[in-house]
Amino acid sequence: MSEVGLLRTEERVELIGGELVPMNPKGSRHEVLKLAINLRWGRQHPDDTAFIPETTFHLSDDTFLEPDFLVFPRSVAIGDLRPDRVLLAVELSDTSIGFDLGPKALIYAHFGIRELWVIDAITRRIHVHREPTDDRYLSITPWSADDLVVPALAPSAFALRLADLDLGD
Repeated sequence: MSEVGLLRTEERVELIGGELVPMNPKGSRHEVLKLAINLRWGRQHPDDTAFIPETTFHLSDDTFLEPDFLVFPRSVAIGDLRPDRVLLAVELSDTSIGFDLGPKALIYAHFGIRELWVIDAITRRIHVHREPTDDRYLSITPWSADDLVVPALAPSAFALRLADLDLGD
């Protein structure tokens, strides 16, 4: 759409149910957190598992999201990523926490993403969503920055304790 002039190149949108939804601008805390996680996971992820930041994730013909991270088996090609192949989806929030914990989490649940972490860059809490069913998650657990959060499906190398990251404060 940028190529034909419908969107400016700097505009960020997601396609949700056929509707273009503008994404909030990323704040500096979002970017600092994304860098810290990228560095941590880049150093310690196992060879049989991959992660990708900010990729366009095609959930259906009319729904594309841009999660901050997707973790998946390395044997799966990026073009073949489907909800049942994702081990962990991560959304980082500083200006969009209400949307990410509400409507966006429901979209992930609707498409059967088995584990979603919504990380609040301001309060430094990880909201772990598991057990998607009936367009919602049955289990949602908030964890503090001091808690070690271990993914249910992804290797333990993707465990995260926010207090251990260098977030520049």
